[in-house]
Amino acid sequence: LFAATIGLVQNDIKRIIAYSTISQLGYMFLAAGVGAYTAGMFHLYTHAFFKALLFLCAGSVMHAMSGELDLQKMGGLKKYMPVTYWTMLIASLSIAGVPGLAGFFSKDEILWLAYSGTNPVGKFVWVIGTLVAFLTAFYSFRLIFLTFHGKFRGTHEQEHHLHESPKAMT
Repeated sequence: LFAATIGLVQNDIKRIIAYSTISQLGYMFLAAGVGAYTAGMFHLYTHAFFKALLFLCAGSVMHAMSGELDLQKMGGLKKYMPVTYWTMLIASLSIAGVPGLAGFFSKDEILWLAYSGTNPVGKFVWVIGTLVAFLTAFYSFRLIFLTFHGKFRGTHEQEHHLHESPKAMT
């Protein structure tokens, strides 16, 4: 919960993704705390895949932006970087727990096992886990919207340099 709230106010693209990782590690510990070891391991694996995509996409954005990390200086990159946009969108949908994607199945299992357990603390843990899931969706889509939608907010030189990453990087 703490890491998710920190991720809400970050403007550095890598820091948002890094605080998201800390938050998701909290989910894995939550799973272990309610005895859902298999669900926690499943979330570890799903997290590895969508987080890898997010960091690779962040690297692609940084490459196009000449090393810029500040979301406040981005915007409108969707038209210049469609492959990066769609890849990052799918990864963000997954980490947000959208049904049908891996993040949904792992988070849902953790939350279900927390809620349905015999320990009364499980209901409280379920509330916190559900809140964190909403916060995750919020900061993930804040990152998507500030980076890829709206008007470009960087310098003219940066805008002239915008392009999709080379094939080997993509």
